[in-house]
Amino acid sequence: MKAGVCHILVKDKQQAEELKRQLAKGANFQQLAKKHSQCPSAKKGGDLGEVKPGQMVKAFDNVVFKKPVLTIHGPVKTQFGFHLIKTLYRS
Repeated sequence: MKAGVCHILVKDKQQAEELKRQLAKGANFQQLAKKHSQCPSAKKGGDLGEVKPGQMVKAFDNVVFKKPVLTIHGPVKTQFGFHLIKTLYRS
C-alpha cells in the first residue's frame, strides 16, 4: 500500500488550529503550506509525495492509512510539531 500525502507542519497547536480554520473557509492548502510550514516540503506546497506504511511516525501513519482521503486531519502531534495532514489518494 502507498499514499500520496501533503501536510503543513507548525510548532504550536494554536497555529495549526488557526490554519485549519482558514482551510475550512476555502484557503489554498499549498499556499498556506509554502507560507507557514516548518517542513522542507513547504517549498512544494507541503507535498511529501508517496509514502508507505511505516515510513512516517506512527501518529502520522495512522492518519494517512486509516482516515478518509481528501479531508484535512489534525492537528496531529508528533515529535516534530503539529501537522495538518491531507491524504490525496491511497493505492
